[in-house]
Amino acid sequence: MIVDYQKTPPTAADIAHVLGLLGMAPRDLMRKGEAGYADIPADASRETLIATLASTPKLIERPIVINGAKAAIGRPPEAVLAIL
Repeated sequence: MIVDYQKTPPTAADIAHVLGLLGMAPRDLMRKGEAGYADIPADASRETLIATLASTPKLIERPIVINGAKAAIGRPPEAVLAIL
């Protein structure tokens, strides 16, 4: 299944779940070159960062592929092979 984050933005709970699958911190999932990233305070809490990702989904690194209890960011595409 493909989910278009622009049409169906993830909730904070969705993002927290995916972060758990990825084994990442919220900042690791953020597109650091995206407009708005520089406005996020360096000391923002995990909850604040997750809420920011939920309210501004263009900051989410993508694509994210989920296969059962595993997930990978598809950049580079070969990263996905490890979870298939």
